[in-house]
Amino acid sequence: MTARRQPRRFPRMLRVNELVHETLADELERMSDPRLELVTITGVDVSPDLRHATVYYAPPRLRPTRRRRREPAQPADAPTRDSTQAALRAAAPHLRAALGRQVRMKYLPELRFREDPAIAQGERVDDIIRNLHAHEGVVSWLDQAQDPENL
Repeated sequence: MTARRQPRRFPRMLRVNELVHETLADELERMSDPRLELVTITGVDVSPDLRHATVYYAPPRLRPTRRRRREPAQPADAPTRDSTQAALRAAAPHLRAALGRQVRMKYLPELRFREDPAIAQGERVDDIIRNLHAHEGVVSWLDQAQDPENL
Protein backbone atom coordinates (compact mmCIF):
# COMPACT_ATOMS: atom_id res chain seq x y z
CA MET A 1 0.00 0.00 0.00
CA THR A 2 1.40 3.37 -0.94
CA ALA A 3 1.19 6.37 1.32
CA ARG A 4 -0.85 9.25 -0.04
CA ARG A 5 0.93 12.57 -0.10
CA GLN A 6 -0.75 15.50 1.54
CA PRO A 7 -1.47 18.32 -0.91
CA ARG A 8 0.79 21.30 -0.39
CA ARG A 9 -0.74 24.31 1.24
CA PHE A 10 0.98 26.85 -0.99
CA PRO A 11 1.86 26.63 -4.65
CA ARG A 12 5.57 26.38 -5.35
CA MET A 13 5.97 29.84 -6.92
CA LEU A 14 4.34 31.55 -3.93
CA ARG A 15 6.84 29.85 -1.64
CA VAL A 16 9.74 30.83 -3.92
CA ASN A 17 8.50 34.44 -4.10
CA GLU A 18 8.24 34.65 -0.32
CA LEU A 19 11.67 33.13 0.24
CA VAL A 20 13.34 35.52 -2.22
CA HIS A 21 11.40 38.45 -0.69
CA GLU A 22 12.57 37.63 2.85
CA THR A 23 16.17 37.10 1.77
CA LEU A 24 16.39 40.36 -0.20
CA ALA A 25 14.67 42.37 2.54
CA ASP A 26 17.07 41.03 5.18
CA GLU A 27 20.10 41.75 3.01
CA LEU A 28 18.84 45.24 2.15
CA GLU A 29 18.67 46.04 5.88
CA ARG A 30 22.34 45.08 6.27
CA MET A 31 23.54 47.32 3.45
CA SER A 32 25.18 50.61 4.34
CA ASP A 33 24.07 52.71 1.35
CA PRO A 34 22.24 55.76 2.76
CA ARG A 35 20.04 55.94 -0.35
CA LEU A 36 18.55 52.57 0.62
CA GLU A 37 17.94 53.26 4.31
CA LEU A 38 14.16 53.67 4.15
CA VAL A 39 13.45 51.53 1.09
CA THR A 40 10.97 48.72 1.67
CA ILE A 41 10.73 45.58 -0.45
CA THR A 42 6.98 45.09 -0.87
CA GLY A 43 6.93 42.00 -3.06
CA VAL A 44 8.79 39.72 -5.43
CA ASP A 45 7.54 37.98 -8.55
CA VAL A 46 9.88 35.23 -9.76
CA SER A 47 9.26 33.90 -13.26
CA PRO A 48 8.23 30.23 -13.51
CA ASP A 49 11.59 29.34 -15.11
CA LEU A 50 13.39 30.97 -12.11
CA ARG A 51 15.60 33.10 -14.39
CA HIS A 52 14.07 36.52 -13.68
CA ALA A 53 12.68 38.16 -10.57
CA THR A 54 10.81 41.45 -10.47
CA VAL A 55 11.35 43.08 -7.09
CA TYR A 56 8.71 45.63 -6.08
CA TYR A 57 9.77 48.33 -3.64
CA ALA A 58 8.41 51.41 -1.89
CA PRO A 59 10.76 54.40 -2.07
CA PRO A 60 11.45 56.45 1.06
CA ARG A 61 8.76 59.00 1.82
CA LEU A 62 9.43 62.61 2.63
CA ARG A 63 8.67 63.59 6.19
CA PRO A 64 6.39 66.60 6.73
CA THR A 65 8.24 69.82 7.49
CA ARG A 66 5.94 70.73 10.39
CA ARG A 67 4.88 67.98 12.69
CA ARG A 68 1.11 67.73 12.62
CA ARG A 69 -0.96 65.01 14.05
CA ARG A 70 -2.76 63.71 11.00
CA GLU A 71 -0.51 64.97 8.28
CA PRO A 72 0.82 61.98 6.32
CA ALA A 73 4.34 61.71 4.98
CA GLN A 74 4.59 63.08 1.45
CA PRO A 75 5.43 60.85 -1.52
CA ALA A 76 9.05 60.85 -2.63
CA ASP A 77 9.98 63.45 -5.22
CA ALA A 78 11.46 62.56 -8.63
CA PRO A 79 15.16 63.00 -7.65
CA THR A 80 14.67 60.76 -4.61
CA ARG A 81 12.96 58.12 -6.74
CA ASP A 82 15.74 58.29 -9.35
CA SER A 83 18.39 58.04 -6.64
CA THR A 84 16.64 55.04 -5.09
CA GLN A 85 16.33 53.32 -8.47
CA ALA A 86 20.03 53.93 -9.20
CA ALA A 87 21.05 52.63 -5.76
CA LEU A 88 19.01 49.45 -6.23
CA ARG A 89 20.51 48.86 -9.67
CA ALA A 90 24.00 49.33 -8.19
CA ALA A 91 23.17 46.94 -5.33
CA ALA A 92 21.67 44.28 -7.62
CA PRO A 93 24.89 42.23 -8.03
CA HIS A 94 25.44 42.20 -4.26
CA LEU A 95 21.81 41.28 -3.57
CA ARG A 96 21.92 38.55 -6.21
CA ALA A 97 25.11 37.11 -4.71
CA ALA A 98 23.55 37.13 -1.22
CA LEU A 99 20.51 35.37 -2.66
CA GLY A 100 22.79 32.73 -4.18
CA ARG A 101 24.54 32.17 -0.84
CA GLN A 102 21.38 31.90 1.21
CA VAL A 103 18.87 30.18 -1.09
CA ARG A 104 19.40 26.99 -3.04
CA MET A 105 17.68 27.32 -6.41
CA LYS A 106 18.18 25.70 -9.79
CA TYR A 107 18.90 29.12 -11.34
CA LEU A 108 19.88 32.39 -9.71
CA PRO A 109 17.34 34.93 -11.00
CA GLU A 110 18.30 38.23 -12.57
CA LEU A 111 16.84 41.00 -10.40
CA ARG A 112 14.73 43.78 -11.89
CA PHE A 113 13.49 46.56 -9.63
CA ARG A 114 10.12 48.28 -10.07
CA GLU A 115 8.42 50.84 -7.87
CA ASP A 116 5.31 49.20 -6.42
CA PRO A 117 2.25 50.64 -8.21
CA ALA A 118 0.03 49.69 -5.26
CA ILE A 119 1.69 52.42 -3.17
CA ALA A 120 0.61 55.19 -5.57
CA GLN A 121 -2.87 53.69 -5.86
CA GLY A 122 -3.19 53.56 -2.08
CA GLU A 123 -2.08 57.19 -1.78
CA ARG A 124 -4.70 58.19 -4.35
CA VAL A 125 -7.45 56.37 -2.40
CA ASP A 126 -6.25 58.03 0.84
CA ASP A 127 -6.42 61.45 -0.82
CA ILE A 128 -9.95 60.79 -2.06
CA ILE A 129 -11.11 59.68 1.39
CA ARG A 130 -9.37 62.62 3.05
CA ASN A 131 -11.07 65.05 0.63
CA LEU A 132 -14.45 63.42 1.26
CA HIS A 133 -14.00 63.79 5.01
CA ALA A 134 -12.89 67.40 4.63
CA HIS A 135 -15.92 68.12 2.43
CA GLU A 136 -18.18 66.30 4.91
CA GLY A 137 -16.87 68.49 7.72
CA VAL A 138 -17.58 71.67 5.73
CA VAL A 139 -21.08 70.48 4.81
CA SER A 140 -21.95 69.57 8.41
CA TRP A 141 -20.58 72.93 9.62
CA LEU A 142 -22.72 74.75 7.00
CA ASP A 143 -25.79 72.71 8.01
CA GLN A 144 -25.26 73.67 11.65
CA ALA A 145 -24.74 77.33 10.73
CA GLN A 146 -27.99 77.41 8.72
CA ASP A 147 -30.03 75.64 11.40
CA PRO A 148 -32.40 78.23 12.98
CA GLU A 149 -32.09 76.57 16.40
CA ASN A 150 -28.35 77.37 16.48
CA LEU A 151 -28.91 81.11 16.04
